[in-house]
Amino acid sequence: MKPNNMIKTGLSKWVKTGMALTMVTGTLAACSGSNTPSDAENRVLRIGVLYGGSDSEPYFRQQYTDIYEYNHPNIKFEIVGAINYEDQRFQSTSPDEPAKQPDPYEKMKEMMTGQNPVDLVVIDYSMLRKFTQDNLLQPLDPLIAKDKFDLSDYVPTVIDGIKALGDNQVFALTPSFTSSALYYNKKIFADLGVEPPTDKMEWSEVFAKARQVANGEGEDRTFGFMLNRWSSDPYSDVQNYANALQLKMWDDKAENMMVNSEQWIKATEQIVSLYDEKIVPNQEFMNQMYEKISNEGGSDPFYGDLFVQGKVAMMVSDSTYVNELKKFSDNAASISNFEMVDWDIVTVPTSPNNPSAGGNIGLSQLMGINAKAQNAADAWEFIKFSNSKEWAKLKSRSNYELVARKEFLLPVGGMSYNIDAFTLLTPLPPATTNMDNIYSEKPNIWEVSNIGYQLFENIRDGSKTVAEAMAEWETRGNAILQGQSESGEGGGVARFSDDEEAKRKALEAASGEAEAEPATEATEETTEQATTE
Repeated sequence: MKPNNMIKTGLSKWVKTGMALTMVTGTLAACSGSNTPSDAENRVLRIGVLYGGSDSEPYFRQQYTDIYEYNHPNIKFEIVGAINYEDQRFQSTSPDEPAKQPDPYEKMKEMMTGQNPVDLVVIDYSMLRKFTQDNLLQPLDPLIAKDKFDLSDYVPTVIDGIKALGDNQVFALTPSFTSSALYYNKKIFADLGVEPPTDKMEWSEVFAKARQVANGEGEDRTFGFMLNRWSSDPYSDVQNYANALQLKMWDDKAENMMVNSEQWIKATEQIVSLYDEKIVPNQEFMNQMYEKISNEGGSDPFYGDLFVQGKVAMMVSDSTYVNELKKFSDNAASISNFEMVDWDIVTVPTSPNNPSAGGNIGLSQLMGINAKAQNAADAWEFIKFSNSKEWAKLKSRSNYELVARKEFLLPVGGMSYNIDAFTLLTPLPPATTNMDNIYSEKPNIWEVSNIGYQLFENIRDGSKTVAEAMAEWETRGNAILQGQSESGEGGGVARFSDDEEAKRKALEAASGEAEAEPATEATEETTEQATTE
């Protein structure tokens, strides 16, 4: 087809770019091999996703199916949501009878095993183990071998992470992922004669380096470390740290608290000591900084980002932060009294219990074939298409996700940094698979985190020791897990955002189930609000 005919289709510029690439290479449509079903036969390919609705389906089609459907006019896609957002949004409820939350896993299972099962499912990494254990997915290894589908250049983060939850088998594939790294200021380490961090350092080693490079007083203080890009508090940092160590707040059935343990107490003491020694910035420092900016009649073009201002030696952040650093570098000349930070990255810190895995890695678009698929052949062709080298080349232009094929995983904008830091660790195994059940069955469980936040304030002001706070948290938390709300009808959820998705993510973080996803500044702030307030 000629380019002018393509333009007449009226599709978006994004899709037209993909079509042009397809026509030039001539390989996207041909990557299915010789066993492709006949193109003359009209067929339906049903794709199952967890959440569906009138808003999400057009986005999913644009991202994944439009180009394929253009090249395969005989294939009709049906996008089926296990849970419909509109059903949840417009369901009539009352304070006395709150809406019962559906069990996502059971809804997905129902969609896959009913009378008209979907052919292909798109799932999150946290669900993969349960799906394979219950034999809901077809193993892809025989199909990969039969069609000689090359996975040799898949980054370890993706392929090893998938195999880890499938007894060394491949049950799903994803063309992209998100990851995090430890960003560090090269100049700070060089000026102090301290060796910079390296890949696969343990948390204790990173904390030790942070103490070596923290220096200065007052507004001139240079901090050694931050667990995230934005200023935080001990409670939130302990949650992030505990998640990285795979410590759970409660057991798998949410019947008993697990915080009054040697591991939790030690983890909490480690984070609290970083605040006591001013190794990490606290909210008071941030308030003083903003007050100074306000008094001087200026504004903060960095929005509180201390790392890019050279005031933090090391910081954990996701892969999208590279794009922000590129923006700062490109506009450095326009920012008064600003010198662009000289930075690089290494892997996020690891736990000695699992030195090859790290937190904040997201494999959220895993595609697998339903064991009861009625059209497994087209499902496999679509998976191959979505995971082909040609598709990876096209998706490598994204600012918010990393492509799984190493050939096309390149530093942003020609910059030079250790991009392998995003790919060397595998995702932490999901701590549990029944998180949504807990949320549905125990809506007042948010009070547990609320109490934890209050008790950490007591630790901070010195009115309670860590051991005392953890013992009290266990006692009061156990009562709430048994249905004894401290806030009366409806429970104590006032401290959290009204956004249900933000609440769910905060709940996952509290139980060691959190997983990273592509984030903008807005989504990071929303999640932080839900977790800390």
